[in-house]
Amino acid sequence: MEFFKIRRDIPFMRNALVFNAISFLTFALAVFFLFSRGLHLSVEFTGGTVMQVAYQQAPDVEKVRQTVLGLGFADVQVQNFGTARDVMIRLPAQKGVSSAQQSDKVMGALKAQSPDVALKRTEFVGPQVGEELVTDGLKALGMVVLGIVVYLALRFEWKFAVAAIIANLHDVVIILGFFAFFQWEFSLAVLAAVLAVLGYSVNESVVIFDRVRENFRRYRKMNTVEVIDNAITSTISRTIITHGSTQIMVLSMLLFGGATLHYFAMALTIGILFGIYSSVFVAAAIAMWLGVKREDLVKAGARKEDPNDPNAGAVV
Repeated sequence: MEFFKIRRDIPFMRNALVFNAISFLTFALAVFFLFSRGLHLSVEFTGGTVMQVAYQQAPDVEKVRQTVLGLGFADVQVQNFGTARDVMIRLPAQKGVSSAQQSDKVMGALKAQSPDVALKRTEFVGPQVGEELVTDGLKALGMVVLGIVVYLALRFEWKFAVAAIIANLHDVVIILGFFAFFQWEFSLAVLAAVLAVLGYSVNESVVIFDRVRENFRRYRKMNTVEVIDNAITSTISRTIITHGSTQIMVLSMLLFGGATLHYFAMALTIGILFGIYSSVFVAAAIAMWLGVKREDLVKAGARKEDPNDPNAGAVV
């Protein structure tokens, strides 16, 4: 399915060096902010108090959040839990203040707002749990990266595997750089979005690499640059349909999903936009710099020459 068909190949690789320089600069800035400012970790990573309260009628979650924020707490997470009448509240740890004191203070404010609220449970999430979450998250990220490299190396060729994983890590680091620069809260939901972006970005790279392999077999008079330009141009319509529809859904979460989904949707939005960019101007360009050629993807003798083929005997 195509909304439109471009008749003439767009010379993307002509400016590959310029775009790679921009990518390197953006990547370097993201790394700088990660080291200089660090991530603003949520309660799940740093430890704090978790409360579950119940109402007789479904409360306004945003009103509950504003009430808790009015007590002087920062980085509060308030969301429905299980049913519309149950609310989970996560409070960051405060120096010199116990978990019981925090919960009493919050319950006092909530009861003043609505007498029908009741505390169902309260517990303290220690920093040890946060350390385990960080370790498990890094392990998950490492396993995803390794799986992508192995998959691409087996399906295509090691040059494509290297190019794709550099492009995907480029996307991940830039997302983290945004969160470090603006000091947005980094939670488990955001970590899930980062892992989703890894898989989403590699899908676009695979589509382009598939078309590159087909073009090497089909257009035997084209050189590598022309093959890559044609592959990217011929998949533009598919890219617009796929990423456009996905972005509409993510933007709806960003605009209407409330505070609970805000940073999750923000991470996905950044990842989708940079995923398109990196698949074209990072992954494809790096594969070109690594010297990918027809012989890497089309085995000699795999296809018998057709004497009537005008491209017969041509070499890249």
